[in-house]
Parts: sequence; C-alpha cells; structure tokens
Amino acid sequence: MPRSTFYYQPQPECADHLRLMRQLDELYLKCPFFGSRKMAVELAINRKRAQRLMRILGIEAHYAVSV
Repeated sequence: MPRSTFYYQPQPECADHLRLMRQLDELYLKCPFFGSRKMAVELAINRKRAQRLMRILGIEAHYAVSV
C-alpha cells in the first residue's frame, strides 16, 4: 500500500460548494428536466463545475421518452 493512500485524509467541501449544491438541489426540484448546461446558465457557473456537483448530489436530468 502506498504511503500517500495510507495517510490521505479527505477534505470537507468548502462553504461555497455547499451553497452551490443547495441552490442546485432547489433548482432541480423546480425543474428536474434541466441538464448540466442549463443548470450552469441558471447559476452562472462553469458547466464542468455543474457536472461535478450534480454527480456528487447524484442528480441527473429527466427527459421525456418518445415511443
């Protein structure tokens, strides 16, 4: 086992990320069909950041299924 793995201590999320995750969750409850692109536009953040926070929260857009 590498020493870096043994001594690694995960860092808690900063207050800014927690605030963004809360806003992201509230927006998701209002509009569950928004993907990362629309979430990023609504929250005025980078799309990659929106993707990462959505992945942490375990949320993804719900799309209509066409038959």
